[in-house]
Amino acid sequence: MQIVITGANRGIGHAMYQSYLDAGHDVLGTARGREGFHNLDVTKPTDFASLGAAMDGKAVDLLICNAGVYLDKHHSLADGYDADTWAQSFAANVTGVFQTIQTLLPNLQMADQGKIAIISSQMASDTRAPGGSYAYRASKAAALNLGRNLAADLRGLGIAVGIYHPGWVKTDMGGDAADITVAESASGLLDRFADLSLDSTGCFKTWDGRDHAY
Repeated sequence: MQIVITGANRGIGHAMYQSYLDAGHDVLGTARGREGFHNLDVTKPTDFASLGAAMDGKAVDLLICNAGVYLDKHHSLADGYDADTWAQSFAANVTGVFQTIQTLLPNLQMADQGKIAIISSQMASDTRAPGGSYAYRASKAAALNLGRNLAADLRGLGIAVGIYHPGWVKTDMGGDAADITVAESASGLLDRFADLSLDSTGCFKTWDGRDHAY
């Protein structure tokens, strides 16, 4: 398979990248200014032209939109959540996801059945709302909504879209108190992507295969 993974230089993204390479797949990993990866800052619209050029004429079987930020962790409602935090959160977690998909849509159409995996979060769910992390929660909810609507529009093109909660993972973002390791999350997500089809397009699932409440 030809696979593209954004944010492939660390954490879950790198674990997925390495797993697919080890399995013999062709993988293009993107990162911001990291050697060995295609340079892509998903918050910069001008960067997407080079991604399109790098994949010109190549079918993409699986696109994993993994790049994202969590900038408002521990922000206070009284004096946090500045406008720049909101803008950067949506630029990375929503607009960047859309522009990645838009750029590679011709490549996904070239595949026998292209697949798009959007890494969102359980914090996107409007039924799970304990408060706080407003910018992150809102941007991940928007990514979930984006994925659901893309699933409807791309079904006719034979492209399946899945949205996934990777678990609370021991990464720089998740912290040491998290529930699962990077390897556990990545392994589960790869199984979920393998299961994704037009029959399940628009799904919102956890890393271990459970349906998540919207």
